[in-house]
This record gives sequence, C-alpha cells and structure tokens, in this order.
Amino acid sequence: MRFFLVLFTLAFGQGLFAQLEDECKLQFGTNLGGVVDFGTELPFVDLMHNAREWYTKDNGNPADPFDSGHAQDLSYRSDGYPTHVPQEISNSDYEQRVVTIWAITDGWPAGEYTVLWEGTGELSFFGGYENLEQTGPNRLTFDFLNPVDNILEMTLVTSDINDPIHNIRVLMPGTESTYEDNPFYSLWLERLSIFPTVRFMDWGTTNSWGQPDNWTWDDPSLFTWEDRAQMDHYTWATNKGIPYEMMIRLMNDYELDGWVCVPHRADDGYIESMAELFRDNLSDDRHLTVEYSNEIWNWIFGQTQWLNKYGCELQNVDWPEGIVPYVQNCLDIWSTVFENEMDRITRVAGVHTAWQDVSNRMVRNLTAGSFDAITPTYYFGISDEGYPILDDLGVNATTEDVAYYARQGMEETKGFLETQKSELADPLGVSMVFYEGGQHITGDPFGEEPTYAQAILDIQRDTAMYNMYNEWFDFLRTLQEGDEPIQLMNFSFVSQLSSRFGSWGILETMDQDTLSVPAPKYAAILEAIEACEASVSNTEFTDPQQFEIFPNPTTASISVSGNLIGEELTLFNELGIMILNQVATAEVLTFDLEEFGVGYYLLQIGDGENSVVKKVVVIE
Repeated sequence: MRFFLVLFTLAFGQGLFAQLEDECKLQFGTNLGGVVDFGTELPFVDLMHNAREWYTKDNGNPADPFDSGHAQDLSYRSDGYPTHVPQEISNSDYEQRVVTIWAITDGWPAGEYTVLWEGTGELSFFGGYENLEQTGPNRLTFDFLNPVDNILEMTLVTSDINDPIHNIRVLMPGTESTYEDNPFYSLWLERLSIFPTVRFMDWGTTNSWGQPDNWTWDDPSLFTWEDRAQMDHYTWATNKGIPYEMMIRLMNDYELDGWVCVPHRADDGYIESMAELFRDNLSDDRHLTVEYSNEIWNWIFGQTQWLNKYGCELQNVDWPEGIVPYVQNCLDIWSTVFENEMDRITRVAGVHTAWQDVSNRMVRNLTAGSFDAITPTYYFGISDEGYPILDDLGVNATTEDVAYYARQGMEETKGFLETQKSELADPLGVSMVFYEGGQHITGDPFGEEPTYAQAILDIQRDTAMYNMYNEWFDFLRTLQEGDEPIQLMNFSFVSQLSSRFGSWGILETMDQDTLSVPAPKYAAILEAIEACEASVSNTEFTDPQQFEIFPNPTTASISVSGNLIGEELTLFNELGIMILNQVATAEVLTFDLEEFGVGYYLLQIGDGENSVVKKVVVIE
C-alpha cells in the first residue's frame, strides 16, 4: 500500500508545497495484460476466464489431429458453451468433441485445483497434473505440483442437450470458498499494489476488437451494446476481452483509477451505454481516463485498417483526417454523459510520438475543449543506426552493445517528446500524459527472430536496463511543469521474455523471485515510487506548536496532544480521502483508527498555510 501516500500529496499538494519535488514529478501507472491461455499474468483465481476458445477433436479418428478444425460448425448457447457434445456435422465423418487448453502454466501456483460445473456430462483432462479425482457429481480435483513447462487440456467428452455442461470453473488452490467474493488472485493484487492507476487496453482486447484476428477487418458493421463481453461467457480470452463490470469492480474494490479504450467499431448506443455504466457504477472518488481505441495510426492493427477504409477511402477523405470524426464522436458522447461530472474523467487524444505531422492533423482537427490531454508513448528502443550493426554482430552482440544503441535511441526520442509538448500540448493548453512506455528493445523487423536475440533477452535482466530506466525517468521529469505530475502508464505488467515479439513485462511471472531472477525494470519503477514517498514523508513542515502523536505506529488508537483548542483536525486515508474531521475543544484528543484498517494516514492540524501534517501508521 505504499503508493497511496503519494496520491495524497498529489491531491493536496497545492496547499502544502510550492512545487513538486523532483522525485514526485512522475506518477506511475501500468497497462494490464490481456488474458490469454499462454500468459503469465493471471488476474483471476478462476482460470476458466483465460482458457483458449474452443477447438474440436474427432471422435474415433485414428489420425487424432490436435484440432479437427470444426469449432465454427457447432451450435452454441448464448454463454458460448456448446448446446450438446458430441455433435454431428455435415462436413465431417466423425462426431466432434469440444476442447480448450492452457498452453503455458508457468504462472500457476502449485497445489490442489478444483473444477466445478453445472449440467450433465463428462470432462476429461490431459497435461502435467497428478491425482485427478472425481469428488462429486459436478466437482473434481487434481494436483498441479509442477506447473512450470506444463500444459493443461480439458475436453468436453459428453454434454446432455437437455442439461448441457456450462459455468465451468477451474479454481486455484484454496479459493473454492472465496472465489465469488474475491475473484482476483492475491499475488497479482500484491504486485499490482504499487500502482495507483491501471490501463485496460489489453483487458478490453482493444486492438482489432471484435475481429477474428488483426488481418480480418473488412466488415463495415458496427457492434451494439448487447455485443459486448458478458460476465457469463465461458472465457474472456476472446476478441471482446474482459467485461467492463470486472474493470469497475477492480477499481472500486481496490481503490484504483482506470483508463478505458472505447472499441473502434462500437455504435453510438454502445458508446453511450458504456459511458453510463462507468458513470453510474464507478465510485465517485475514482477517476477514469477515456480514449478512443488505441494507436489508430498503427498499420499492424485492424482498427487502423478499418478506419482507413471506412473513414477515409470510401469517403474520399485524406488519411488521417478521415479518422477524426470517429474520435470526435466518441469524445462528444462521453462528454454528454458526464456533462455535470466532468471532474470524474480525463478525455485524451492519442498522438503518434514520432510522427508529428499525423499528430497535428488529427489533434488540431478536433473541437477545442473536447479533450483534456494529448497522449503519446514514452518508449525508448534501439536507434535506426544500431539495427544493422547489431545484426552484423549477431550472436556476438552483447548487452553492452544493445545498451549503447538503446541510449542512442533515447536521444532520438527526446526530441520527439519535446516537440509534442511545444507544438501541441502547450499551444493548445492541455496536459500531456503517456498511455504506454518503457523499453521497446526488439529486433527489426518486428516479429522476426533477430540474429542478436540472446543479447536482447539478456538485457532484460541486466543492470544496464535499470540504469537506462533511471536515465529515462530523469529526462521525463524535465517535461513536467506546475503542480501536477506527469502520468506514465508503464507497458506492461507481467509477461514472459520474447526476442521476436518483445519482452514487455516488468515482471516475467507474478511469483518471480527478484533476488534470483533480476527484474531491473520493476526495481527502477518501484524505487522511483518509493523515492517520491520518502520525499513526501520526510518533508519538514513548520511545526511551532510541537504537536505530539502517541503511539505511532499504532495498532488501534492514537492520542494527539499540544495546543489544540480551536484547531481543525482532519485525518485523510491512503487515497487522500477525508475520513475524520473535527475542531478540538481540548488539549488532548483520541482517535480510534482500528476500524479503518492497516496502512498509512495523514493528520492535518489547522488549515491553509499554517497547517501541520503528520504521518500516522496503523499496523497489525
């Protein structure tokens, strides 16, 4: 819970400090990884949520292919479960069973797993489990003692058409009695707790949303609100992502601010209903950043191809100008829905960090006042000069070589970010926040295995990466002005290393032992957050009246003594929310804090410039 103290000082800093300390000029959040069966970021204790979408197997086929390829030919319920199993289809000689898999289980905790379901039928399993046991009509358990380098495959062998199998749950050890009240994995929450803000871009499968893949986008239809991701769908590892209800629950239950991306093919009713859902269900003290889609200039994503065809080519409008009406429409709908509560949201316009012409032609064609910030990335990566040199070095390339050309890349990117600020943010009078960033050390072309692959992998655990992050943060602090920190949304939280597709996670697995497997990116961000916290907590306030708090730390109550009569005493919790307030009528006051729980609190005595702020710590 360390990060909450930082939030307090940001919320109330104008009254306490003349300007931000260098350590507090950056506020870190993180992008969350989307749920996939091969991912090592596991937010949910019910692992059915990240199961692969159904594929099929032939009953009785001696060739026994992994996937018979008939999933699209079967009949399904509205929740995605098959209406029955096996199913006969016209284009196969074999009846079809229905199968899912978790291809990488490296992040799974070891222990006894529980599988629950409703309906009548039979399940079977394949993989690295032990001691599979049917313990009830709709319950079984198995031990997964060595999840690393293993898989788990689950087959619906039979499912009764009159009472089909549905609502399958695959529960982590020890969560059967708590998964409904506590759906989030405790270790994931623990590692996430350093961040006050999360971006749900990948949670919502924003890139190529609603499309079968990044390359199948040639369809003009829009989606309605009924087409969104649903809570009862058998998996959330789909092209619609995780339901918005779970985003809201995470923010509300764990006091996080959020950043949502509106699907590019959502119709007006969808956009309006999405805005209303967040307005009506998100706690008033939670803040939401709103963005239309993601990287709508990035040609590897379906949304860019779709917007170009239907917004530009078929309308005979230049690119990117033809994209602007879609962005404007989204901003306007959210502005209307939050018309009387605009302080609850920040409306951002995405810009291309290095392509200033595109950024200008998009943002300057938006209606003034319809957005609050522009948002580029803060990535650094290998310089254009470095790629061919590293390619020639091949397997002889070292982490020092990669770091050298990454620092060259930093110098190139600094100018791009300074230009975004001077040409767009400052003239338009809006702030600049960063939707993604961190290291972008990949091969060229992206997606191909580089000759220097090992050096790219090695630097992810090297001290050079830690040093580069700190150097990069020092530069980003020079962009900050005024009383508000710059928001940096790290990309990304947890993912395995890859020389082909990027090693984006600041952690490789949630249970990563950073003493034995270094996590320099995570360490640099954590230390930057703690540096601000230390700077704030150690700030010397004028305290002529020598107020005393005892005991501090405390397990239950504190007594405040001093020249208190007539002074206003206000206690703020870890989020900067006022939880107690009174005017003292005695020289000693006692506050019972046990009901508020373990954590940091700030006690302000007095108001205005003469106030005194003291930190209070409640421990178990």
